[in-house]
Amino acid sequence: MNPASQYHIIAEGAAWIDARARGRLKFEGKDAASFLHALVTNDVQSLAAGGGVYAALLTPQGRMLTDLTIHKLEDGLLASVPPGLAASLVDRFDQLIFSEDVRVSDVSASIAQIGVVGRNAVAVLAQIFARPPRDLEILPPLGHVIAGDAVIVRSTDFELPAFGVFVPADAFDLVVRRLADLGVGSLGTELADALRIEAGRPAFGVDMTEETIPLEAGLLERAISTTKGCYVGQEVIIRILHRGAGRVVRRLVRLDSDAPPDAVPASGAQIFHDGREIGRITSASASPGAQRVVALGYVHRDLAETGQSIEFDSPRGRQRATIVGFAS
Repeated sequence: MNPASQYHIIAEGAAWIDARARGRLKFEGKDAASFLHALVTNDVQSLAAGGGVYAALLTPQGRMLTDLTIHKLEDGLLASVPPGLAASLVDRFDQLIFSEDVRVSDVSASIAQIGVVGRNAVAVLAQIFARPPRDLEILPPLGHVIAGDAVIVRSTDFELPAFGVFVPADAFDLVVRRLADLGVGSLGTELADALRIEAGRPAFGVDMTEETIPLEAGLLERAISTTKGCYVGQEVIIRILHRGAGRVVRRLVRLDSDAPPDAVPASGAQIFHDGREIGRITSASASPGAQRVVALGYVHRDLAETGQSIEFDSPRGRQRATIVGFAS
């Protein structure tokens, strides 16, 4: 099924996403929260059971090592991290443990992750996990409920209603069968990426790398606490915010173009203004809901303004586009 057809299905129904490629870390011990709080950009210490935050782990120079979502369980913290990073992050965290009572483990093989997205996502999950729909409807962003051995999290990845579900790895196939019994099919990676781009959500390893300062990628409001205590890289972030008035050299922006679907630019395609290169595309897709192109890309701060007209290189030549907002 093509992405446009899939989109029309989830606009009224739901689909599931295989998120097992992401990594999952477990933090346990009485000092787990304070340990992680001192390292990442967001407030972990004040999380109550059932809560969650999105954060970044930085170098002392304020560059990103990863982004991660952190969920406070009754018996510790569960973090979801980008694909391929779990093992190296466990090693990094282990090296930072001194006298704290904290244990960090890679549970990617024992805990599976599934995404469910679509207008009917609440009803589907409520039926599968025998929870009242209201329990899911009232969840705050990244908040979760427990349903047996499953953790159901309100996701912020897409504009459509979305949830992440953590289950024991040996229960993954059963959950997929139950989804299929309700007529819920899998969501293709092409459409999932298009939905992410349209929502303005940058992906680590694609739109953000180890050279990225989180302020460039629009993560201030979503991933950075400006009231918590020290964390690695805080000095750089505070200096930019206070002395530099938050100004960074480049900003990750959302682009919207009337270009046809076969004119989707490649990652790294040049962005121009008045014939001068001002940035590069990081990810792009044909919009799932309309015949147009959506993209994320970095542009120089002086031209990073909503409504700004730009052009980008594409397989069908140079195309016009408009900056419609910032990544977040």
